[in-house]
Amino acid sequence: MKAAKLSCQNEILQHSRGVCGWDFHDVLFSGFAPDGGMFMPESLPVLSPETLRSWKILTYPKLVVEVASLFIPSELIPRHDLEALVHAALSGFSVPEVVRIASLKDGLSILELFHGDTLAFKDLAMTCTVRFIDYFLHKENRKAMVVVGTSGDTGGSAIQSVKGLSGLDVVVVYPRGHITPVQEKHMITALDDNVHVFAAEGCSDDIDQPLRRLFADQDFVRSHNLMSLNSVNWSRVMVQLVHFIYAYLQLIDLDQVSDLEALPELEVVVPTGGAGNIAAGYIVKQMGLPLRLVAMVNSNDIIHRTVTKGDFSMAPNVLQTLAPAIDIQDPYNMERVFWLLLENDGAYVKKVMEEFQNSHRHTLSENHRKLLSQQLLSETVSDDGILETMRRCWEENQYVLCPHTAVAVWHHYHHSHSRGQLRCYIATASPAKFQSAVKKAGLAFELPEKVQELDKLPTRYENLERSPNWCKDWEDRLRDKIKCVASARTHNVCYYR
Repeated sequence: MKAAKLSCQNEILQHSRGVCGWDFHDVLFSGFAPDGGMFMPESLPVLSPETLRSWKILTYPKLVVEVASLFIPSELIPRHDLEALVHAALSGFSVPEVVRIASLKDGLSILELFHGDTLAFKDLAMTCTVRFIDYFLHKENRKAMVVVGTSGDTGGSAIQSVKGLSGLDVVVVYPRGHITPVQEKHMITALDDNVHVFAAEGCSDDIDQPLRRLFADQDFVRSHNLMSLNSVNWSRVMVQLVHFIYAYLQLIDLDQVSDLEALPELEVVVPTGGAGNIAAGYIVKQMGLPLRLVAMVNSNDIIHRTVTKGDFSMAPNVLQTLAPAIDIQDPYNMERVFWLLLENDGAYVKKVMEEFQNSHRHTLSENHRKLLSQQLLSETVSDDGILETMRRCWEENQYVLCPHTAVAVWHHYHHSHSRGQLRCYIATASPAKFQSAVKKAGLAFELPEKVQELDKLPTRYENLERSPNWCKDWEDRLRDKIKCVASARTHNVCYYR
């Protein structure tokens, strides 16, 4: 189906600190830009009402193809190949429609994004991105290595997407004791020869530090073909654009809107940690979709403080909450939000982010804070608020929320909305991954068989212990692992004998 009235120089991307001239292939394999910046398209396509109406009848996978084709030139991935890659990536989800909307009492619409292998929304973009990577690796007859730091869900999703692929290894570092048993088992039970897992004695923000240092060493990155599959990777964010568009098309009746009328607004409420999902929503908004975005956070409230007070600064410690996947004090995708907010002023964004990375704090000017608050609303939810929301949703709907989704749905129970105002709440994970929170809320949940089977599987991982010079020690351990794995691949032998 042809997308009408779209204009975008989609073959060129630049990064948020000002350098341009990278195509989708280059960005896919790069992760962070050479100076630590984040890649973004030089310009964004405009989604006209005509285009949206033409997309109304599309399935989720077909919508992924349409959106991806706006940013991936056919010279890089021909249309028929793109369709095949997306179909293969999304064919293993547990519901035929891949994602679905649960319509509950009092206009509570929940967009379920957790029907992939690891029961989290990360599976949607991860499976597609890995297929794109594998496509190019086979085409170019080469190998690569993915290095991922995770706050819980990203690592498992990367492993499940990559495991068994001949041209791709994955090194994952997770914060031991800061994630749930199911999240951990999705990682440490993968015994494939191309999967390498480290359990670090620290939080997810600690893990980011040695990884940034690794990726800053461009000679090392190039010599070992390193890349990232965190939402640093533009492809991950690009695919996440789709579920915002899908929700809009499902919940807004465009047939009732005349060509002369403004499109109705949809409020989308997003549980937010690293800000990749909220950045995707903001990009879609910039593309012309009338969204009212609400970023809901737990007690790790840096984004809430940034929006409401201009206080873009880390708290002294990352707090452990019932919603561990968003226990983050370094929401790195805010760099993309700032870049769009400040009209692509790469030099200023570079100044902001370097100050933040060096001192862990930056204060937005009052003008910039007002601009941000016009585009993004935010609130913070305590653990008590999470449990209250889980209980109420069950009492009223017999529907069990995961604690992250409860962070979003709290907003529904604490804010009245005008008649005709449509809202959508993003469900980022299945409650099956967060059994202790479900139990603490006094609820019961029947675990899927695949989750029950995880307890019976053997495990493999290495520890990264805390030391006086832990950041350098972790970096050295990861470098040694990468070198050894690369050597095994060069000699075409198994790594784990």
